[in-house]
Amino acid sequence: MKNVIILFMLALLGVSTQAQEKKNKNAKYTVAINGNCEHCKKRIEKAAFSVSGVKSANWSIETHQLVLILNEEKTSIFDLETAVAKVGHDSKDVKAEKEVYDKLPACCLYVRE
Repeated sequence: MKNVIILFMLALLGVSTQAQEKKNKNAKYTVAINGNCEHCKKRIEKAAFSVSGVKSANWSIETHQLVLILNEEKTSIFDLETAVAKVGHDSKDVKAEKEVYDKLPACCLYVRE
């Protein structure tokens, strides 16, 4: 009986330590975001900075990559991609609504997958 109690306690300890994922306050990510031009760059970066916890955001016209530093205690990549989609730009996991995409200036209309 004593061994069963000890095994049960060890199992609980393992579960509780597994649930405590450490969040990084300066996590660096690169996310592919669709866009074409300088107007897209400004819109994408403005949307990124509207998300609480984003410390740095730089979107490249050439590579379509958004390089950012964010506080994982305050936000997530999904939150960031959702904010960018709300202004008309798709990422791999979050797509902009058609109505929002259709309102982008002609120079910003990228080929959607």
